[in-house]
Amino acid sequence: MILLDGPLGTQLLARGVPTPIPLWSAWALEHQPEAVRSIHADYAAAGATVHTANTFRTKRRQLGPDWEPLARLAVSICRQAVPSDHRVAGSIAPLEDCYRPDLSPADPRSEHRELALLLAEAGCDLLLCETFPHVGEALIAIEEAANTGVETWASFTAGPEADLLRPEQMADAARAAVDLGARAVLINCVPASATLPFIQALVAAVQVPIGAYANAGHAEELMGWSPSPQGPGLYLRHARTWREAGASILGSCCGTGPAHIGALRDLLPPT
Repeated sequence: MILLDGPLGTQLLARGVPTPIPLWSAWALEHQPEAVRSIHADYAAAGATVHTANTFRTKRRQLGPDWEPLARLAVSICRQAVPSDHRVAGSIAPLEDCYRPDLSPADPRSEHRELALLLAEAGCDLLLCETFPHVGEALIAIEEAANTGVETWASFTAGPEADLLRPEQMADAARAAVDLGARAVLINCVPASATLPFIQALVAAVQVPIGAYANAGHAEELMGWSPSPQGPGLYLRHARTWREAGASILGSCCGTGPAHIGALRDLLPPT
């Protein structure tokens, strides 16, 4: 089993670092890079071995001409913060809102291509096309990432209410992603309590590794968003069902933190 890290944005906010729109977590790269470095290191200490660089919003669309040096900086910070034998993933996200597939641009190819090429050149070990609710845009990003020759993973989202994609739609998307070169397919930023049907659909659809990094759901579920001693254990309870269903890549998303990743270590085989 592969253990991913957790969210940057949630942890930046928890440490008092602003995440203003439209830059979101990318703001910290220029203003508080040590906070980003510390978060990566904390996830490594919790047990994660694949770490996603803070490139979710380092795109021309959000940053203008400053996008390229900040994207390179994000990769460098991540690389320096984690052990040398861990893998660094470059994040390639929707060009607009990851919960608004209706905002997906008509022609996103050139923007996804330029980020994919930069992340490959910057030395990322894999490219993670993540949090896509719009299948068409996702497949373009996956194709451009795979064309770099760097290992590419695809991750789709059904959103905070698990209603932007149905499990069967995600299964169809997974098949297309694998045809385009994705070497793993994941689901992310869906409430942990709603993730299992999507995992089951993905496992039935494709013959590549399947993974999940869910969010903490609604606040009343007590899995995250604010410190709670029971949150990581509640998250682990859901993750155990994903593992039993066939998922072999696990991490966490919005509302969680290093303690949730630490809890997932219980699912690792004994050494």
